[in-house]
Amino acid sequence: MEGVEAYGFSAAMSGAFLLSSLLFAAVNRRLREPYMDEIFHVPQAQAYCQGRFLQWDPMITTPPGLYLLSVGVVKPAAWLFGWTGTVVCSTGMLRFINLLISAGNFYLLYLLLLKIHQKNKAVSGFQRILSSLTLATFPTLYFFTFLYYTDTGSVFFTLFAYLMCLYGNHKASALLGFCAFMFRQTNIVWTVFCAGNVVAEKLNEAWKTELLKKKDERISSMRTSFSDLTLIMRFLIEYLTSPKNLITLIALTWPYIVLATAFFVFVFINGGIVVGDRSSHEACLHFPQLFYFLSFTLFFSFPHFLTPTKIRKFLQSLRRHRVQYILITAISLFLIWKFTYVHKYLLADNRHYTFYVWRKIFQRHELVKYVLVPAYIFAGWSFVDTIKSKSIFWILMYFVCLLSVTVPQKLLEFRYFILPFLIYRLNIPFAPVYRQLVELAFYVVVNVVTFYLFLNKTFQWPNSVEIQRFMW
Repeated sequence: MEGVEAYGFSAAMSGAFLLSSLLFAAVNRRLREPYMDEIFHVPQAQAYCQGRFLQWDPMITTPPGLYLLSVGVVKPAAWLFGWTGTVVCSTGMLRFINLLISAGNFYLLYLLLLKIHQKNKAVSGFQRILSSLTLATFPTLYFFTFLYYTDTGSVFFTLFAYLMCLYGNHKASALLGFCAFMFRQTNIVWTVFCAGNVVAEKLNEAWKTELLKKKDERISSMRTSFSDLTLIMRFLIEYLTSPKNLITLIALTWPYIVLATAFFVFVFINGGIVVGDRSSHEACLHFPQLFYFLSFTLFFSFPHFLTPTKIRKFLQSLRRHRVQYILITAISLFLIWKFTYVHKYLLADNRHYTFYVWRKIFQRHELVKYVLVPAYIFAGWSFVDTIKSKSIFWILMYFVCLLSVTVPQKLLEFRYFILPFLIYRLNIPFAPVYRQLVELAFYVVVNVVTFYLFLNKTFQWPNSVEIQRFMW
């Protein structure tokens, strides 16, 4: 990091933290008591603060990573500053831990952008800082910075594990992956993603060597036509069935293999992936979740997707590959027809934006979910087009992880999309500065609107005296 860039990054991070602190104070003045899932998280953390580590609320479905971290931060701080009484492990103090972690997320996002795009000398320090600031204020993640939820810590340890993986420190990466798992079980998928990065790199090297041997200039490691995919799949089978190659890959990824093995042991002993209440978290094959994620990504990345050049390229692709798109459309319609699930929370809880998305769009007519298929296809094509600079093996590996983390979820919940979105967004090429500024401005507007609604547009249910608020 050069001097000017270092000063610029420090200024951006300090300014963002100062504004976040002011917003944090406003949120805590208006919302002093635990809200939504905080009614489970806060008492559990307070029990840990009091040394009752065997006490567990059966309604909590995630491991105790958030509470253990909280005790590890608050207790030394209380001893150092002489805090006593209710201030120790109060709701505001516990929320403040997430605000501190959010600063770590900002720094990790910057370091990841620096590492992933290190070969692109055309990218300026200003662009890196601007992208870091934009992703740090990503609305769905930024909102939960101010509540005592698992999302901020989950993102921190996952991004940290990814960074260590990219630097080749795989033991540290696996250890951080375990910490991420302790915040949310599905983060084990991103540990597999880290291992997949190593495997994808080795596969890409071997694939390039294979192409040089054959001297077949018509095939590129970056192309993804069906004919090339057939050759790539044949290469994958040959490579992965070689004992020598398997031993090499195991030697490189053994820390991740150990962690994945421990995860499967946990699932076997626990009788499932969910801790605590399982009745509302049943796994299923909810394939339309992929379409919802692509739509979510299109919405939050529209400066990268909705450009005249991209739309023109998509229309050209439609004309050139009509049969393929007809097949994709037919498969998409079938998946929507047979595998659409509607969780009871989605229909009942009018505090979440997903409730209104479902009611205002999908419940208008039975055919709406099918009419949206062209939009899904455009979003999917744009999504792949923006990561085409990555190797085909990286893309395949990412999509396997994306499907693993989204499809089993019955509930449509925007928080489940945070990590796959951030990892995608970190790996796409840098856009021109004006598009980055549009993206940042859009995020700021969304944040202003969502916090205004959360703080000022409260309402009450007919059978309850409690104040309800709109949130992600």
